[in-house]
Amino acid sequence: MGERMKKICALLLVSCLLICQQINCEDTEDEKETETSTPVTGDNAKVAESRLSATIFAMVEHYKQPDPIGLPGAPVPDPMKIPPIKKTLTMTTLQMENILAYGLSKFRIKFVNVDLKEMKVFAGVQVDKMTLVGNYTLHSLFSRSSGPFTVVLKDVFTVGNVTLGVERDGKMRTQDIQMDSTFADMSMDFQNLGFMGAVFQSVVNSAPNLVFDAMKPFMLKEAYEKITTEVDSHLDKAIGDNVLPNSIAPLDMAIAEGRKKIRQLGYDPFKVRDYNHTVGMFSMEMTRTWIVGVSSFYRVGNITVSMVNNTVTIKTQVGTQQIKGSTQWELSVGNGMISRTGRAQFTVEHIKMTTAMSQSLDVRNRPVIKDLQIELGNIQVRTEGAGTLDYLIEFAVNILPNLLRYQIMDAIENPAKTRIQEELNKIDVEKFIRQKLPEFEKMGLKMDFDFNFPTAD
Repeated sequence: MGERMKKICALLLVSCLLICQQINCEDTEDEKETETSTPVTGDNAKVAESRLSATIFAMVEHYKQPDPIGLPGAPVPDPMKIPPIKKTLTMTTLQMENILAYGLSKFRIKFVNVDLKEMKVFAGVQVDKMTLVGNYTLHSLFSRSSGPFTVVLKDVFTVGNVTLGVERDGKMRTQDIQMDSTFADMSMDFQNLGFMGAVFQSVVNSAPNLVFDAMKPFMLKEAYEKITTEVDSHLDKAIGDNVLPNSIAPLDMAIAEGRKKIRQLGYDPFKVRDYNHTVGMFSMEMTRTWIVGVSSFYRVGNITVSMVNNTVTIKTQVGTQQIKGSTQWELSVGNGMISRTGRAQFTVEHIKMTTAMSQSLDVRNRPVIKDLQIELGNIQVRTEGAGTLDYLIEFAVNILPNLLRYQIMDAIENPAKTRIQEELNKIDVEKFIRQKLPEFEKMGLKMDFDFNFPTAD
């Protein structure tokens, strides 16, 4: 992975954390002086300095719980004060004041989806129960009622969609933010409606929607400002003096850097280990096999990062252009009684690889490879040195791969998946986070990205 690819991934990690942290923080400075907020104790105390590393360290401990509620570093006002609401409906006026919303701090992050191609982050947060209390006045030309009210909203769901982009100055910033909230069910209790209650029941029935729709602009406005300010601030700090081009998508730019890195490491051309295969009285040995073009990989589909059920999954799909290669072969018949040697030139139309890896947010667990699929394109072979056997060998090599492709790939994919999982089981994710985050906090993207993952003791 190239330097820029690692930097882009680091930037998106920062953005995801900030969006999750801010999507439920709608309190203003004035409210902080008049409202009772969630106490900053335990994990929250660790993030009092608003440092990224402290926030993530607290999150590491937070997600070790079976059912994590809330988010360290995101103290939400609970209760939250709602401005007075007034609405006129069919010769009737409903006024509500002294409104407090309880339960906002008890939220769960249901999902986070990151589209690396479009540079978008989409997150969803749910509050199981929100309670609104206050005083109401309902009056018309003929009557007037007033008293306390209680509205209970269930399964309040807030979604946020944040788009990042590279601007003309080469800095990555938020370009668009969209948010909305809905609820699944509600119940209400308006006291002291009196004998006119039945007449005004239709008005009262609209109260939950009225309250909720009235509070949304207030909440979302604060969220817009917080997300924009916090994300841009951290991105500026992380990017530093680096300038990103705006003529190419950051993801494709990172992949281009990855291709360069493969060549620098000497993996293109790539030497394939020797191979020997015997069937009955025939034996084929291939040595000095080289392939050229493995660094020509590019993004075939999208690359996405998602978080569902407290598990992060990364899905990638890349492919190469045409691969060329050569090999030295030796064909033996009858235990060496007859043998022929020669060279073979071959081409593979393409190689495509699809992978899916997951990591629990409880980082005591090891990463897991969920899927690995390898697809080979059409194979063409031209042999030299077999004499009269030349055309027979070429015919077999060109026809059999199409018949044996899936059988061969099944034999390759499963052992490869097992081997990769064995290596992933050696990675201590929590130790890696604790070692690298303080360095990232001090140096941003100037830090050393040549990670040596700690292994399990």
